[in-house]
Amino acid sequence: MLRAICITCLLCLAPPAFALVPPDYQEPPSDFTAEIEAGFQLNTGNTESSSFNGRTMLVYDTQVAKQEGTFKAYFASDAEKTTSEKYNVQLQSSLKLDGGYIFGRGELTWDQFGSYTRIYTLSSGYGFDVISSDKTKFSLEVGPGYRYNLPAATDTDPDPAANKDLILRTAAKFSQKLQEYTSLNADLTAEAGEDNSTLTLEMNYKNLLFQDWAFKIGVNVKYTEVVPEDSQQTDTITTFNLLYTFQ
Repeated sequence: MLRAICITCLLCLAPPAFALVPPDYQEPPSDFTAEIEAGFQLNTGNTESSSFNGRTMLVYDTQVAKQEGTFKAYFASDAEKTTSEKYNVQLQSSLKLDGGYIFGRGELTWDQFGSYTRIYTLSSGYGFDVISSDKTKFSLEVGPGYRYNLPAATDTDPDPAANKDLILRTAAKFSQKLQEYTSLNADLTAEAGEDNSTLTLEMNYKNLLFQDWAFKIGVNVKYTEVVPEDSQQTDTITTFNLLYTFQ
């Protein structure tokens, strides 16, 4: 008799328990998104060299505001010495308004072998979405800012003075979902100042491999109008990385 009562109680309690977690249950979308990517190359034999590049992006996006942070690192060396070492940090905070947003932005760059070894930029302004759909996103930003440039030392100027300039920053950000598993992104940024101006194009193509893993090809091209002697005006970085996204 006791056994029958226990079985009856279990059968009565079981359906509500299963109803709490249905088989097709999915976690609600999170306001937090992160991307981590890295690429490494090692050459041995006739040529001995190695290179590494990595990128981490954190985004916290709510109905009221959006916080973004990106860290990039580039390193390369041959058998004798380091040939490239560069670190970049970008931080942006945006307050959403009807039809657009206002933002504050900071970017810090340390480039050991660049024409400018230290570049610090602060800016603020207004941005708005021109196109915002499931497949296509296109936004524009404009605002004033301040830029600090420290030129690389040369034989004729071993201790160069830093350049400090007020700038007008404009940016266009484009994202297109080509197919279910592929996407194309492009950012074009112009910083116009009285003493110097720059133009930066960053493009990448992503192809989802499985679940949260993707293969990414990226190109970063930066043109600087005024550079120290024996320096090139255009710098180009091409990357082939494995990317992981979680949220």
